Amino acid sequence: MSQAAPDRIVIRRKKVQAHGRHGGAWKIAYADYMTAMMAFFLVMWLLSLIPRENLPGIAEYFRMPLMTAITGGPQMDNSRTVIPGGSPSVIPNKSPVPQRKSMSSEDAEDDRRDVQRLEDLKTDLEALIESNPVLRQFRPQLLLDMTPDGLRIQIVDEQNRPMFATGRAQVQPYMRDILRELGPMLNKLPNAITISGHTDALQYASGEREYSNWELSADRSNAARKELVAGGMNEQKVKRVLGLSSSVSLIKDNPNAAVNRRISLLVLNRRAERRIDAQDAVGESLANLKSVMEDSATPTPAHVDGNNAGIAPAQVPPAVVKP
Repeated sequence: MSQAAPDRIVIRRKKVQAHGRHGGAWKIAYADYMTAMMAFFLVMWLLSLIPRENLPGIAEYFRMPLMTAITGGPQMDNSRTVIPGGSPSVIPNKSPVPQRKSMSSEDAEDDRRDVQRLEDLKTDLEALIESNPVLRQFRPQLLLDMTPDGLRIQIVDEQNRPMFATGRAQVQPYMRDILRELGPMLNKLPNAITISGHTDALQYASGEREYSNWELSADRSNAARKELVAGGMNEQKVKRVLGLSSSVSLIKDNPNAAVNRRISLLVLNRRAERRIDAQDAVGESLANLKSVMEDSATPTPAHVDGNNAGIAPAQVPPAVVKP
């Protein structure tokens, strides 16, 4: 009898397949979700800043049909702002920026005529310099140009022909002749003028502590004002007398150059005059000034001692030391 064959053992191994890589679409969806939530909370924060009485207007804006917003209609917002409905803004501003007043056509025409008058004055001055024997010999030292603030007349220094005595505000004879010839010409227009004194960068031995280029430039500017008035200029025309030291040099690369020492006369246009007047306006400080004046008017308590009871001591002014 034949022997039975042994049973065959079959082992089946399940083949494990690697999972495929997951896509990144979920990251995009998550980013969109976070962006939407940030926008939502931003809108909620903005709505919390808006006064309650303005909320119906905002709700009405979002009720506007899409076609009305595209084609226009009775509810269409025609403001020029980037954000529709943003003019005026319904969000309160604690620090509003003052809006510049638009210039009327009449004011614009007045400014245009004023500039033309200054151009005519420049032409007249150039003709006077060429025809006047006193001014013609100093033509290289007279610079005329138009600036955004008006007509500027600069009298510059020369190495061999200084306008003032060295280190002082004493006007040289030829400089006196120039200023007295220019004085009557400045009366042709009602425009105010400013007078600015400039020096070079050379310092005094004492530096900026005592008498310096700042005092020198201011003194020279005021000396030029006196000569203009002596020549016939109306003294009420002067708006400002400035001493600028060497802060504004004609030749930046050489601050010690002689031409940096100069006197600048600026015939102001109307726009510049209005700006200066606005800067110098007292405005809201009048109330503070009034309170200061009231405090200064308060009587000083009487000084009481053994010899002079009830008699206030004499007020002795401080000593003034002149340079």
